Amino acid sequence: MKSVVGMGNALTDMLVNIASDAVLQEYSLPKGSMSLVDGELQTRISKSVAGAPHSLSLGGSAGNTIRCMARLGTRVGFIGKVGHDGTGEFYEQALRNVGVEPFMLRSEKRSGKCLSLVSADGERTLVTHLGAAADMHKEDISERMFEGYDCLYIEGYLVQDHELIRSTVQRAKEQGLRVALDLASFNVVEENRDFLRRLVADYVDIIFANEDEARAFTGEADPEVALHHIAAMCELAVVKIGMRGALIKRGEEMVHVGIMEAAKRVDTTGAGDFYAAGFLAALCEGLDLIQCGTLGAIAAGKVIEVVGTTFGEEVWREIFELYAEVRNRRLMF
Repeated sequence: MKSVVGMGNALTDMLVNIASDAVLQEYSLPKGSMSLVDGELQTRISKSVAGAPHSLSLGGSAGNTIRCMARLGTRVGFIGKVGHDGTGEFYEQALRNVGVEPFMLRSEKRSGKCLSLVSADGERTLVTHLGAAADMHKEDISERMFEGYDCLYIEGYLVQDHELIRSTVQRAKEQGLRVALDLASFNVVEENRDFLRRLVADYVDIIFANEDEARAFTGEADPEVALHHIAAMCELAVVKIGMRGALIKRGEEMVHVGIMEAAKRVDTTGAGDFYAAGFLAALCEGLDLIQCGTLGAIAAGKVIEVVGTTFGEEVWREIFELYAEVRNRRLMF
């Protein structure tokens, strides 16, 4: 496995630093929550914070993973849907800028956007309008999107569209690709458990899950028992166990890899996405499971030290130095 094409919700994050939480109270937004809203409400909220310091960055779970993998040197592509608008153009160009091959579909709906309201204490309240991202259908996916790639990586948030996911993974397998799936959210797993279990049994090779997602998928409260259950259904299983690291199993081989202690925990958004990126990038280099888990821990540890999911070049230099240590087996968690 040398290259990965991802598929997910193509969302642009607009991070706004709010001076007070008055806007949250005005629109009944629980602090720290994620609310799915229509475009009109999101626009009203955006206008109410106009003038506040803000920035734009790429978002979406699979998009975060693929973008990080590109910076780590892996050949990657991304399949998503945006609108015929400036936000969609920004998303596609930003992918190109970091070395991602974009397969961007276009919708008459406006591009999806996540308005991230960052309070003074660093807490993020998310107001998301999926827009065009939710307008992706199985007819949009073609075999040419898989050409030259070895693995298809899918975010769990797409699984609610059963036809899209089933058709896509079936086509990918027919083209000879492996399929990797991040379960993404325990409530999504609970709502789609039977479908997910059939999908994994029939098509999926690699699974990423945290404790809650593994419990929802298997019904097993013990993460190690859940790991064995998942690993019996696919080639490689990863169950993240919070501050204790991750349990990883492939065939008869099982390892426990710890975490990288973050200098500061500013924002955990994207930690799971970046863990998958580091792990898969190492896997594409043919590294062993402990090295894969260690690089995953490094990427996750670094992203929680910043607001959002975009690093400066200094941070990337630190990651590359640590990555070299992992390659040479001088750094293991």
